[in-house]
Formats: sequence, C-alpha cells, structure tokens
Amino acid sequence: MARASVFLKFRASRWVNGLTVGLGILAILICVTSLSRFYSLRSLLITDTFSNGLSPESQGMTQSVVRITVENVIQKIRQELEEMRELSMNPSSSSSSSSSSCSSSMLKFSAFLADILGHIESIHASLPFFEGTCQQSEEIKHIHPLLKPEQQSDEPSSYFLVEEIRKYVKIKPNRLGKQNFMGANGTFTSIGHACFSMKKELEDYMDYDIGDLCQDDWRLAQQLMVHGCDPLPRRRCFARAPQLYSQPFPINKSMWKLPDDRNVRWSKYRCKNFACLANNFTRRGFFKCADCFNLSHHEMPRWIQLVNPHPSSNLTADFLIPDVLDIKPGEIRIGLDFSIGTGTFAARMKEFNVTVISATINLGAPFSETIALRGLVPLYLTINQRLPFFDNTLDLIHTTRFLDGWIDFVLLEYVLYDWDRVLRPGGLLWIDSFFCLKEDLDDYLDVFMMLRYKKHKWVVVPKLDKEDDREVFFSAVLEKPPRPFG
Repeated sequence: MARASVFLKFRASRWVNGLTVGLGILAILICVTSLSRFYSLRSLLITDTFSNGLSPESQGMTQSVVRITVENVIQKIRQELEEMRELSMNPSSSSSSSSSSCSSSMLKFSAFLADILGHIESIHASLPFFEGTCQQSEEIKHIHPLLKPEQQSDEPSSYFLVEEIRKYVKIKPNRLGKQNFMGANGTFTSIGHACFSMKKELEDYMDYDIGDLCQDDWRLAQQLMVHGCDPLPRRRCFARAPQLYSQPFPINKSMWKLPDDRNVRWSKYRCKNFACLANNFTRRGFFKCADCFNLSHHEMPRWIQLVNPHPSSNLTADFLIPDVLDIKPGEIRIGLDFSIGTGTFAARMKEFNVTVISATINLGAPFSETIALRGLVPLYLTINQRLPFFDNTLDLIHTTRFLDGWIDFVLLEYVLYDWDRVLRPGGLLWIDSFFCLKEDLDDYLDVFMMLRYKKHKWVVVPKLDKEDDREVFFSAVLEKPPRPFG
C-alpha cells in the first residue's frame, strides 16, 4: 500500500512538472504574440536582416544554432507526451477514483502539449535550412551590392527600440523586385552616424502618433543635427505651425520690415517677439548676430556703405557688393551665403539681380523664419553636412561671422574643399570678416591658401570691438582656377 502511494505521488509530481513546462511555453508564446503587435516578425528574427554585419559562415552558424534549439524543445515535448501516454495506459490499481481523475487530467494536459507542439513545429518549418554557405554565396551575386554580407554593418534597426525609427532605417525594397529609375533595388534611407550615440534623444524625437501633430520639438531636432545626427530621419506626423499665422507682407515691403510676430513659433526662445530681438539691451539670440534684427539701422547699410574703418590705416574688413561684382561683371548670378543672420546679404544681392540662398540655423532666434518672411530662401543646414549642390554649379559662396577662430583646422579643410566642389571654375569665394587670435592667423591663412585660388582682395585688420588687441579680422575675395587638366 505504501509502495502504491509513493508511485502515485511520483506520478503526481511528474504531472505538476509537466504542467509547469507547458505553462512556461504558453507564456513564451503569449510574449511573442504580444511583441508581434508592435514589431514585425522580420525585426524579431535574426535571419534575413538588411545588414547584420555577419559573414555568410557566421550567419549560417547562428541560424543553425536556432534551428537546433527549436528541435531540442520539440524532442523534449514529444518525449514528455510519450511518457504520459505510457502512464495513462498502465494505471495503478490502488485507487480507481483517484486513478481515473489523474488519467483524465493527463489526457487534457497531453492535448494541451500537443497543441503547443503544433505551433512550435510550424515555427520550426518556417526557419531557413542552411546546408552550407556555397548556395548562399551563389544567391548573393544576384542581389544589390549594398546588400552583400561582406559589405554589411551592424543592423541599424536592431539598435533602436521605437518602431518608427526601426522602420525608417530598414531598406525599402522596390515593388515587383525591379530596379528603380536610379538603378537601385531598394531605397536606402539614411541617418547621421552620431544618431547612434544619441539613442535616447533620437527615440524621443521619433516617438509620436502617426498622422497626428508632431511634438513641439524643433529644438531637440536642431540639437540632434548640431551634434552630428544629420540628416535626421523623416517623420509621419504633421509639423506644428503658429496658431495665428497671418499672410506675410508683400515682397515690396517685407525686405526691410520686421515680420509679424504671429508668424513664428516662439517656444524655446528667450525673446517672444521681434521687438525684443531688435532691442540692443536684451540678452537674446546668437551673440555674433546681436544686431541682425535691427533692419533699419544696423542691417540696411551693410555691404553698401563702409562702416567703422580702422582710424589709423583707414582699412576695413568689409568689402562692398558693387566692388566685388565688378571683379566678374555680369558673371555672378547665383550663390550661397553660409552665415548666421537674417538674410540681409541675400536681400542686397537681390537688388543686383543675383539669387543667393542663405544657409543658417536657429541659434537663439528664428533666423530661418525671418529669412523666409522677408521673401528670401533659407537653407536649414549645419556645418556638419555636405552641401546639397552638385559639382561646379555656384558662382559665389559668401561667409561671415560663422567660420571663425573656434573651428578646427582639419574641419576647416573639409569645409573649404566642399565649397571648392560646388563652386564653378571662375567662381568667387568671399571670406567676410573671419576673425581669430593673432597667434593663429598664419595657420588659418595657410589653410585658405591651400586652395591655390587667385587673390582679388586680401586684407588683415585689427579687431577693435574689445579692449585688447589680441584678435584680428581677415577678409578676402578669391577666384577658383579652371583646372583643365585632371
């Protein structure tokens, strides 16, 4: 009798252990089902990824391990089912009532395990089978070069948790598997490499409701751009606009008149209107552009009248637009102003029938909106990014009060070579009031002379806006040579 009781307890413990295993497997399936609501199956599996950076051999090895693990789980469940069937076929004779109830429970649990086994076997059947890497290498020859495993890097989408950024960085294959008009098999959306070091900020930026209004997070976006997360990913939400947007002033009035305050989103700014920005006694905006919003007094005479020449030498770092245009009469038609400002240089060049795009960012003030409301074209661009122009297309590049003595020499070389790329042969590079410490001047001048441009104007004058004389201004107008032999 004692032996039968021990046997019954042994069977009951096996039944409890089996039930625990079954409930654990059920919990795993519920977790996978819940995750599938937010993540696609392709993003959860390690197979068939766009760029997981593994060689064909390591991919096959990893996926083989997954297949073996699933096969082991299936084998253990089958073994448990066989043992339970044997127990149900050999019931104990000690207690008929308890034996019948135990057999009924085991049959129900067996059916439950069989159902789970069917689900796992279906997943097992969907896993790819790798007999070797030779067949995979043959298939690689027929896909886009950017998809070849030897050229892949770590899977970008697996680094982020927010589904919108995961979807954005994944390759978008063309429909019907055909190449598009650009000769690619898919669209490769890009983000800046520094986005990976700003994971939390980027995930906050991409955390929104699709089809709804975006968050008022322009400053977060600019922070990402300035720190190298540039280009930013596109978003599927509507950008916020000023609540009381009014019609801009006509073009004959907008050029030299401060815009309507209602046409700007003033969040994240110290000043909340243009009158505050134009007030010289208000701490606001970009310190190098303290008077940019004083259109009538400070901005209007710039590049048309000489302002504050050096008292002893009568020299100034400011060149006049008519004098610069006379260097190449009738040849300067389009250009780029890479500065921080409200677009006054482009406004003055427009009076001479020259179209200038103003590249700027909103450092402490709404520079981009101000340029647009004046009837000019703003280009929201940081110094980190390659200029979005094709080679040899611009007649003029002008820069002032932006690339100064803070800039690293190597970075300045990259910037100048990029400007050289977009300037056409015979185009002009106008360096306007570049300032630095006296002891750094020769090093910076060597970088500018590295371009081997023809010098039309070249001047160095003391910087007099401070009590000491440790800083100097440098201005130049340089012409890109033709370089016919290359």
